[in-house]
Amino acid sequence: MKTNKQKIQRITGIGLFSAAVVVLQFVSMSLRFTTFSITLTLIPIVVGAAIYGIGAGAWLGLVFGLAVLMTGDAASFLAISFPGTVITVLAKGILAGAASGAVFKLLEKKNRTVASIVSAMVCPVVNSGVFFIGCLTFFMGAIREWALTDFGDNAVLYIILVLIGFNFVLEFAINAIFSPTVTHVINIGKKYFSSK
Repeated sequence: MKTNKQKIQRITGIGLFSAAVVVLQFVSMSLRFTTFSITLTLIPIVVGAAIYGIGAGAWLGLVFGLAVLMTGDAASFLAISFPGTVITVLAKGILAGAASGAVFKLLEKKNRTVASIVSAMVCPVVNSGVFFIGCLTFFMGAIREWALTDFGDNAVLYIILVLIGFNFVLEFAINAIFSPTVTHVINIGKKYFSSK
């Protein structure tokens, strides 16, 4: 049974990570190399999911999705399909956070460092993977038109190279580079703030 102090620490910790996700999403709006901004919010999602669990990871992913919708980063897709955009953006955030938390939980008892690194790698993979599925499901008509000039009939290649490619590589690299720091922060968080 959790004490009131543990509940307050958990709520405060998740609240702080939620605030970090929102702030980093707004900051990342200025880091635009292609159609979309580079996502910096995956690191606090990974750390929060590792410290507070799968549910917290899903929550932080939801906060990330809502922040993406608020910043206008998904505006070109909202114009095509409002429901498709909302579903895709929220699902990719929620599933990336939950998957990161689940992977950490699965691997933590064997090796916390490996768990931290792998969960940091899983987060951008799931985020981009769900975006890819959302593109195929809701936006293929528009994407086919966008792809015509440079990619002809190959809209899937356009999704992979233009809509996902560079951003995914950069987001994955950021998570890989910061994995040692993520591991250190998770260890501190587990020691001082975990409810376990």
